[in-house]
Amino acid sequence: MNLRDLRYLVAVAEHRHFGRAAAACFVSQPTLSTQIKKLETELGVELIERSPRHIRMTAAGEAVIERAQIMLREADNIVDIARHMKDPSAGVIRLGMFPTLGPYLLPHVIPQIRDQFPNLKLQLVEEKSDEILRQLRNGDLDAVLLARPVSGDDLESVSLFAEDFVLAVPDDHTLAKQSGPVPASVLQDHDVLLLTEGHCLRDQALAVCQMTGGTEYSGFRATSLETLRQMVAAGAGITLLPNLSVQPPVPQPEHLTLVPFAEPVPSRDIAMFWRKTTPLQDFLTEMAQIFRQLPSNLVTPA
Repeated sequence: MNLRDLRYLVAVAEHRHFGRAAAACFVSQPTLSTQIKKLETELGVELIERSPRHIRMTAAGEAVIERAQIMLREADNIVDIARHMKDPSAGVIRLGMFPTLGPYLLPHVIPQIRDQFPNLKLQLVEEKSDEILRQLRNGDLDAVLLARPVSGDDLESVSLFAEDFVLAVPDDHTLAKQSGPVPASVLQDHDVLLLTEGHCLRDQALAVCQMTGGTEYSGFRATSLETLRQMVAAGAGITLLPNLSVQPPVPQPEHLTLVPFAEPVPSRDIAMFWRKTTPLQDFLTEMAQIFRQLPSNLVTPA
C-alpha cells in the first residue's frame, strides 16, 4: 500500500466515476483501476461496489477512505513544510475565493501583494463556498476567503472586513427616485432576484430578506452576479449587490441605479481561513493584513 494508491481511491470516492477520477489524477483509467484492484487484493476486502451505471463505496471502503484522507493531508503537510521552510514568500500559495467576491476584490489587492511579495506565486481558485472549503480541508488549497459563519474546529481564521450590500433597481423604478439611503425594510414590498442554489450570496441575500420581510422572485434565478446585474438593468426586478462589485473598475450596465441602504446597513463578514495544521500560519497571517487594508469606501475593516 502506498500514498499513490490511496489518492486514486479517494479520487474515485470524490468523483464516483473511474474516468473522471483518472483524469483528476493524471493517469489512464486502466492504470487507476488496476492499482485500486491491487489495493483491494492487498487488503483482502472490496472497497468499491462496481456496477455498469453506478459506483458506490462499500462499508470497508468508506472506513478506509476516511483514514486515507487523513494520511494524505498529513503527507501534503510534510510537502508544504519542505516547500515553505526556505522562504514562504518565494513559494506557491493556493488561495480560494467564491465567485461573487474574487473578481471584484482581487484588483484592489493584487498590486499590494506583488509589491510586498515579489517572488510569491499566487495560484487562485474560484469555486462555490462549499467546494473551496472542501478543497481547503483536503489540502488542495492553502487558504480561502469565505463569508462567516463557517463551522468546524479544524480551521483557524482572521477577520478581514465587512462588505455592505447596496440595492440595485431599474432606473425607472420608484426606488431609483430616492434622494438618499433607504431602510432595508423597503424590501418587504418587493420580490428580490437571487442567484441559484449553492451560491453563498444567495444565502446572504435570503437572510437579509428574512429579516426585512422581503421575498424571492420565484420566476427567475441567475447563475452569476453579472447575469443578475443585467436582469435588473432589463427591468426584471431588484436585487442586492455586494459593494465591491459596484466599484471601479467594474463597469455598470445602463438603466441600473444603485441605492444605498440606511443604517443598519445589511452586510457580509469576510474572513481568511486555513487549516490549524498548516506550516504557513505565520505567512498567511501576514498576507491577511493586506486584505484588511482596503480603503474605507470599499469595505469596513475588521
